[in-house]
Amino acid sequence: MTAELTFNDHFSGGSARYAHYRPDYPDELFRFLAQNCSRQTLALDCATGSGQAALGLSHYFDGVIAIDASETQIASAIANPRIRYRKALAEQTGLEGQSVDLVSVAQALHWFDHPRFFSEARRVLRPGGLLAAWCYELCSVNDACDAEVQRLYEDIVGEFWPPERRFIDAHYATIEFPEPCIDSPGFQMQVGWHVSHMLGYLRTWSACRRYEDQHGQDPVSIIEPALSAAWGDVKRSLRWPITLRACRF
Repeated sequence: MTAELTFNDHFSGGSARYAHYRPDYPDELFRFLAQNCSRQTLALDCATGSGQAALGLSHYFDGVIAIDASETQIASAIANPRIRYRKALAEQTGLEGQSVDLVSVAQALHWFDHPRFFSEARRVLRPGGLLAAWCYELCSVNDACDAEVQRLYEDIVGEFWPPERRFIDAHYATIEFPEPCIDSPGFQMQVGWHVSHMLGYLRTWSACRRYEDQHGQDPVSIIEPALSAAWGDVKRSLRWPITLRACRF
């Protein structure tokens, strides 16, 4: 008997905040994905969350189906005429076989049942279709700011990260993809933020919300004075290196 799939929802409680504070993926990433697909008719974005990746894909594909297991995330997602949002698990998309040119997963592959997801991706992709998954770790600002963010990440909320976080820390290298991965250039997200936006971003971390649920205290407030002092009343540049792994079926 096949085990029933379950969905651990780490993000619905902060869907609106997530949509507002998370950085956008670079356009160069979506262009690269489209160029490596034999067709650009239909893309499937799995665990779409607020729809950030789906929106980027909509500039290069005729249509995008964006799925998420969370109704709350879908309700907060970015509206676009080329994007159709649906509630579904990545392992059970409900799509017809050989119906999409790209299956994408942005910062979410670590949550999936990998064998079942890869099997579903193989089923729904057209021959020659591309499976692409990417992740990013901590951002870089400067030494003083980075030290405070690292203190939050490790010392304060470290024990509240779900075990799947280890896959991101390993740059997805410990996930066995079903086919050899193609060569890809390096990508990064880059934004200019004031410290208020950075603090809002940190509060989207699932570990921060789990810490607050248990201790009744916002963990970001612990580092807020030191981070604000190190940041100053200026807009600073932030960079997140992106790890992309992609393979063709």
